[in-house]
Amino acid sequence: MFEDYAGVTLDVICPETGEVRAAQLFVAALGASNYTYVEASWTQSLPDWTASHVRAFEFFGGVPSQIVPDNLKAGVIKACFYEPEINRTYADLAAHYDTAIIPARPHKPKDKAKVEAAVLLAERWIVARLRNQTFLSLDELNAAIVLLVNQLNSKPSRHLGASRRQLFEELDKPALKPLLPTLAHRCR
Repeated sequence: MFEDYAGVTLDVICPETGEVRAAQLFVAALGASNYTYVEASWTQSLPDWTASHVRAFEFFGGVPSQIVPDNLKAGVIKACFYEPEINRTYADLAAHYDTAIIPARPHKPKDKAKVEAAVLLAERWIVARLRNQTFLSLDELNAAIVLLVNQLNSKPSRHLGASRRQLFEELDKPALKPLLPTLAHRCR
């Protein structure tokens, strides 16, 4: 699973105060199928980062054997070509789910090209469609995102003649490890 945050944000307006807050977009894509998960969270901090991972695992219905994140400070304390230092909470999450964290090398975007393409697609497919809508809560924004992610994953590819969902069912889903129910429900 490759993951990153999109560079653009979506606004959420507090109905009581009128305050506008920018919601961050977490994007994850599986390697073989490009099956994509997108959600909005308030920050890119460690609690939102790890909770987004748990929800991504729930969305995929399993856990990939490897996670390839960007060198976000919430997950990677020290970026290094050879031995990156992973945040302890993030490492504990990976240990709990029996998966490995292999951060992309600094200044090597090709290490996570799958998610770079997924982020670009999310910005064009989701953000472009939602940018002129008004959202009054993060849950409302995420409900709109879910509908568009389902459309995105169901759309047939011109190059492969199959959708991301079909490729996911054939290639990625059988390779996923079973999801552990104990931690998944505590993080909500």
